[in-house]
Amino acid sequence: MSLYGKVALVTGAGRGIGRALATGLAESGVRVGCVARSQDELSRTVQLVASRGGSALAVNADLGDPRTVPDIVHRVTAELGSPDILINNAATVEPLGHSTDMTPDTWNAAFRLNVITPAALSAALLPRMTAAGWGRIVNVSSGIVARPETMIGGNAYAATKAALEAHTLNLATELTGTGVTVNVYRPGSVDTAMQALIRRTGGGRLDAATYTRFVRSHEEGKLISAEDSALSLIARLTDDATGQVWDVHDSR
Repeated sequence: MSLYGKVALVTGAGRGIGRALATGLAESGVRVGCVARSQDELSRTVQLVASRGGSALAVNADLGDPRTVPDIVHRVTAELGSPDILINNAATVEPLGHSTDMTPDTWNAAFRLNVITPAALSAALLPRMTAAGWGRIVNVSSGIVARPETMIGGNAYAATKAALEAHTLNLATELTGTGVTVNVYRPGSVDTAMQALIRRTGGGRLDAATYTRFVRSHEEGKLISAEDSALSLIARLTDDATGQVWDVHDSR
């Protein structure tokens, strides 16, 4: 099955995996609504898509506020058409630090961006997807869910990604038989701005072993590119599988 002519909404599309997803989808003939907070980064993504003959729309929005969801959906639908594909990629690794130093406000901010907005976007798009009998929702998670004990100092991040995966698998079962698939994607250790942030600011906030592992992974060239990770995800969008936890390293 071809993705040509479909419409996608990709969050966190200003850089990293999100930008690579936007360009990769556009090369497959998908019109892409690119959502992120930084207008400059979004403009660069749209330029890259255009340079490869694709079509993309920049939607500047604060995804940490779920109230922006109706406006995002309206704009993408009005200018590109109703999204057939939703990739919830935007996320924050903050707050980092000892759990006793965290506040309810910092936990709330992490859950709003990493869990609540993805759920809200899915709910907003599902009526048209189910009416059409076809849709793809992918929530980008993290390998941390499989081993949350390996990122001491990242309690909130681990908790939000675990919650996102639980939501994804529950929703997939709810939508069985509708033609809409819902899956988790664990992108691997990718050379992104989030990784750079952890290396730059994680000392003293993560435990020593965790911080050292992040630094050494970069120094030893173990990180994969955003483009390679994105292509692995895009290749799966034609599958009818649902309720799956996909990992970039899984063979297909």
